[in-house]
Amino acid sequence: MRKLILAISTLAFAGSAAFADPIQERQALMKERGKIAGQLSKVVKGEAAYDAAAVLVALKALQANAEKFHANVETLFPAGSETGDTTAAPKIWEDMAGFKAIEEKYLADVKAAAAAAPADVDALKAGFNTIGGDCGTCHQTYRIKKG
Repeated sequence: MRKLILAISTLAFAGSAAFADPIQERQALMKERGKIAGQLSKVVKGEAAYDAAAVLVALKALQANAEKFHANVETLFPAGSETGDTTAAPKIWEDMAGFKAIEEKYLADVKAAAAAAPADVDALKAGFNTIGGDCGTCHQTYRIKKG
């Protein structure tokens, strides 16, 4: 029993420590998001076979990522975290309401795509194109392009 309590305490501490650096936490979420989107993109482009179960798993993972981001947007973008090793544009802090609106649309579109459980590649393309559009809108306004 002691080992179980110690393990739970360690995990709880590790979970709270992850937010000690909001820049690293939001970068980790975006990298995870990019990896999942990359898997779906391969299916959409015909570079990977369509597998309904695998697509649904990926969409659910994208939804979990979006929900975590949504639930923690305030702690991921606190004042002062706009400087340092980040590509988050100052526009986020200047227009937090606009940033949150785009993020909420993204979350709703990801949830809709996952709930639809696309039956084929064409259905996946429709939802994925909407999600990709959300990403593009956010990146154009709220992200600094690298080099």
